[in-house]
Amino acid sequence: MGYVLPAQQNTGSIISFMMKDSVRVTIDNPGHLYKRKATIITFYALPNGNTTEQTMGKKIKEGDDWHFDIQHIKAQTKFIRKRLRQKNFIVIYLENNYRSWPAWKQRHPDYTKLIPHIIDSLNKLVPGKQKDIYLNGHSGGGSFIFGYLAASDKIPANIKRISFLDSDYGYDSGYYPKFRNWLETLKGSVLNVFAYNDSVALYNGKSFVSATGGTWYRSRLFLQHLQADFSLKKIRDDSLIIYQSGDKRIQLFFKTNPGRKIFHTTQVELNGFIHSVLCGTLHDSKRYKYYEGRAYTELIE
Repeated sequence: MGYVLPAQQNTGSIISFMMKDSVRVTIDNPGHLYKRKATIITFYALPNGNTTEQTMGKKIKEGDDWHFDIQHIKAQTKFIRKRLRQKNFIVIYLENNYRSWPAWKQRHPDYTKLIPHIIDSLNKLVPGKQKDIYLNGHSGGGSFIFGYLAASDKIPANIKRISFLDSDYGYDSGYYPKFRNWLETLKGSVLNVFAYNDSVALYNGKSFVSATGGTWYRSRLFLQHLQADFSLKKIRDDSLIIYQSGDKRIQLFFKTNPGRKIFHTTQVELNGFIHSVLCGTLHDSKRYKYYEGRAYTELIE
């Protein structure tokens, strides 16, 4: 893996290659990597059962797999770049042969060594000195994030934003001290969590999540731990319940579910990835709203 992203290109590009035999890496490069600009590298760990192409999304036609129309991370990335013109914004998609990060970790007991190596190696591919890393992922992608967090006693200083898009199934109290230390000591660190009430959701008329196994329960547990150390304000917005710190560095978004529906991917589709990157910034909710109509439709290829 000797490739290095060029400092400048005339057009955007997609670069894809394999690491560690079973990890497929796809880099969405904006096309102009200016050395004088700060760079954000967002690692997006894929959800269970999805390919990178499906996660990127496209305009679908009759006969296409519906998975191509449920996330649109590529179009949401374009939207973000229009807002963050003062920075280089790179997205690195992380997929594995099992299409499941929990399954991949089970087959790689040394994942606490492999995952940091993957992150560090890919970070080195990107030129520039001012680089911030964002960890992001949907569904089983959260397992990749927790695998990275399990590798050390504290979250590294170059990790500036961690986002769980309905993906914190693996959260437990053992991780909380690391989050607390990171939020208390690292200036500019940002945590945001998205969940819906999957504890009451029905599939074919039956519950499919245990009382303590879904993101609703895990996110509420996460909230309880955070409230013990941080002052969080509760805001009700239509069907959303939001808890946020005064500086908005900590935000948790809870989607209520009186109809007992499944909103697992809808949270991503309705500008979820955009909001996970821009919430708490000067661009928060400008020209888009979380959990409202797609703000990126014209950018879908």
